Amino acid sequence: MTSFDYDLFVIGGGSGGVRAGRLAAAMGKKVAIAEEFRYGGTCVIRGCVPKKLYVYASQFAEHFEDAEGFGWSVGERAFDWTKLVAAKEKEITRLEGLYRKGLANAGAEILNTRAELTGPNSIRLIATGKTVTAERIVIAVGGHPTPHEALPGHELCITSNQAFDLPELPKSIVIAGGGYIAVEFANIFHGLGVETTLIYRGKEILSRFDQDMRRGLHAAMEQKGIRILCEDLLQSITRTGDGRLAAETMKHGTLTVDQVMLALGRVPNTRGLGLEAAGIAVNERGAIVVDAFSRTSAPGIYALGDVTDRVQLTPVAIHEAMCFIETEYKHNPVSPDHDLIATAVFSQPEIGTVGLSEEDATKKYDELEVYRAEFRPMKATLSGRNEKTIMKLIVTAADRKVVGVHILGHEAGEMAQLLGITLKAGCTKDDFDRTMAVHPTAAEELVTMYAPSYRIKSGERVG
Repeated sequence: MTSFDYDLFVIGGGSGGVRAGRLAAAMGKKVAIAEEFRYGGTCVIRGCVPKKLYVYASQFAEHFEDAEGFGWSVGERAFDWTKLVAAKEKEITRLEGLYRKGLANAGAEILNTRAELTGPNSIRLIATGKTVTAERIVIAVGGHPTPHEALPGHELCITSNQAFDLPELPKSIVIAGGGYIAVEFANIFHGLGVETTLIYRGKEILSRFDQDMRRGLHAAMEQKGIRILCEDLLQSITRTGDGRLAAETMKHGTLTVDQVMLALGRVPNTRGLGLEAAGIAVNERGAIVVDAFSRTSAPGIYALGDVTDRVQLTPVAIHEAMCFIETEYKHNPVSPDHDLIATAVFSQPEIGTVGLSEEDATKKYDELEVYRAEFRPMKATLSGRNEKTIMKLIVTAADRKVVGVHILGHEAGEMAQLLGITLKAGCTKDDFDRTMAVHPTAAEELVTMYAPSYRIKSGERVG
């Protein structure tokens, strides 16, 4: 029998890798996990967690304004960027410590090094030059922002990786991209007082979301003062004589700003990982190709999370890790379920969504009922803020099954989490109708829309 140094070697200390390593070690397996930067991965260190903290920070300007409508007198206000950065760093350091503690308590060996494959069962630890072997290997190295090297002057720009730790808050910024990262950072910087422009080559922001959510958020962002330039793109970035940046656009001339951020997608971290030496196949984007059970083309090697480019969400990577443990160590084959994943865009206002958009549902079903409500939230009646909440249910006419729910408004992400359970359970519109409302809440609209706003038959809107 072949002897290995480890039962399991995990490359990558993000959410998926840590979960796989910790659970395997807790089962008594000899486990090592290697991370070249900081444990916690994109989500904890330079993604979801610091992003949400900055979203909270950026909302206070509006909260102070709204307070006056409720009888509060708010005094002098001042924002200190360096204090926010320091507070963020303290929190993510605390969380990194918890990740390390969980691994150590489970008995996993924690390695602070880059690890590269040298063969089907062998890994080289770059920090020491040592080569170790493992019966099974999990690759969970995540991804990184697209550098957009074809853009002249791209080296003068930042990505989401640097945005959290800028030495000072810029007075103005151009953000290139129309996905959720670009949209969220546009709202963050604007909320912190930065003159913000979003430039996107598509006709409308957030291309994969329901059209009503996209249009509603676009209007809300522009109303706040964020400039959005659709069907346009950056052509070059140069440094001006006073140290600022000149962003040359295709349609809107030159935009002179303090900072340019590229949020043009993410790519898997597979370069230089030794995949060829191990016989692991990748697709045209460099993502590791896996089967339904996260197995790569090399026996005994698995890949989880963003490096597979399936669904780039932290809870998905964690779920895939748990399925790996069930399949490989508990003799209970479980395939990750990527259907009906609830998600949120932490814009201002938020988008919460689960299931099919109206556009995608129209392609799949012959006849649909669409329930739509648009209203001014209660908080805005006294604050005086001019904003709208939009809620939308997509229902199949044949069996009344709810196949999509979309919300634009305060706490939409929280609602989407619970709606994910509802749609996963296969609930129908009749189930919604017989559910009592919680009053007064915005969410009660979800169970009080009794008549369809319109119907769609054979791709055409009727009624």
